[in-house]
Amino acid sequence: MTPDYSFETAARAKGYTRIAGVDEVGRGPLAGPVTAAAVVLDPARIPEGLNDSKKLSFKKRELLYAQILEVADVSIAHASVEEIDEHNILRASHIAMMRAVDGLKSPPDYCLIDGNLVPRETTLPSEAVVKGDARSVSISAASIMAKVCRDYVMLSLAQQHPGYGWETNMGYGSKSHMSALQELGVTPHHRRSFKPVHNILWQD
Repeated sequence: MTPDYSFETAARAKGYTRIAGVDEVGRGPLAGPVTAAAVVLDPARIPEGLNDSKKLSFKKRELLYAQILEVADVSIAHASVEEIDEHNILRASHIAMMRAVDGLKSPPDYCLIDGNLVPRETTLPSEAVVKGDARSVSISAASIMAKVCRDYVMLSLAQQHPGYGWETNMGYGSKSHMSALQELGVTPHHRRSFKPVHNILWQD
């Protein structure tokens, strides 16, 4: 399955003209923010090779990131570790998504949102698309923008907090990250509400 423009075409048939694809990355990691992107593609200038960011190589994602920035209206936003711990990861990812939508240069009139839920704050006509990053080019583009941006955030945090391997694991609970948590302890960028981090904080 490769993404296409059929969800966007269906929305256009209903009279919508500015259709935003919305996706987030970083629900699973133990550290770092959750990052979302909203992208309104120009149907006449859709970059070749858009797909779920997880299916693309680092190089291909970087290339598409630059191409999408050139031809689309793009907004990227985060929800912080504090917000993840305060609400929960699902709410925080929805907060990041709505921030991304609000940050577009012109407001969209329809949103295609990756997943099975439309964020409760949205006032725009919206549709949840399960596995949307592999089905809609607009959501694919959003997944690429969010992934590349969040990876840069984690690379920067890795320099400030060496030893956790964030430059390769991007905050996910890899073996090396778990053993670093045991040896080096919890940083301000760890999600305290996530069980492995919570357990380390309370094991003393």
